Amino acid sequence: MNARDGHLRIGELSRRVGVTPELLRAWERRYGLLQPTRSAGGFRLYSSADEARVRSMQRHLGTGLSAAQAARAALEQADGPETAVAEDPLESAAALQEALERYDESAANGVLDRSLATFSTEAVLVDIVMPVLRSLGDRWAAGDVTIAQEHFASNVLRGRLLGVARGWGRGTGPLALLACPPGEQHDLPLVLFGIALREAGWRIVFLGADTPISTIERTAEAIRPAAVIFAATVPDLLQAVESELVALAALAPVLIGGSAADADLAERVGAVLLEGDPATAAATLASRIPRQVARP
Repeated sequence: MNARDGHLRIGELSRRVGVTPELLRAWERRYGLLQPTRSAGGFRLYSSADEARVRSMQRHLGTGLSAAQAARAALEQADGPETAVAEDPLESAAALQEALERYDESAANGVLDRSLATFSTEAVLVDIVMPVLRSLGDRWAAGDVTIAQEHFASNVLRGRLLGVARGWGRGTGPLALLACPPGEQHDLPLVLFGIALREAGWRIVFLGADTPISTIERTAEAIRPAAVIFAATVPDLLQAVESELVALAALAPVLIGGSAADADLAERVGAVLLEGDPATAAATLASRIPRQVARP
């Protein structure tokens, strides 16, 4: 089909609205903004209604709304209030943070239950969980949140997200090995990354925090992953294992992320730098090693 038939390939839609195909796909996954049909050859085809919703979202973004709010407004405008999204992700994020700060695990899980039932998994990660984590970190640094509150929140979220991740090693997609280097205790961002990568069709083997490099090497030799991903928040921890990372890169593509990773380190060890939030980093990996060419 062509544009005269009212169906566009994503490249043409991207050209018309001035939004990259990658961002259009993200809006489709996270918010259901686009509702493509399939051609006989299996290609996604987008309609004039999809184009209208994208343009509406762009107008709402221009007024200062977040992406989640703008998508919600565009969908409500197109479909009417009777089919509007039930909740605002920002309201859910605020309710989740409030529950965590008052040590109310039941209320926090209730917010997560409703959010997971209402929004896509990726939208929950990007628009609810990650903003809460950033806010808690900022408030802890400013002295507005105690260490106890930060630890409680991290443990509640980590436990719940590992429940969401249950079964992420099943399937037929490419296999990713996820680990933090020795000494790194903060593996929650890596959990978020793994869930986002699973949403892209990958399988996950998760070794978690403070993993000896020898263990990672033996695991990589045993399972032959399509990619090995390291995440760290303390620069010295990655720098301390530079030579081991170089050796590991001979077994599988190595990608590094987290606040400790930088372009210079990635270049020295022959790794790919994963930038942005965990969902963005997962999309980067999925685009670099497409499912159809990655090793099973």
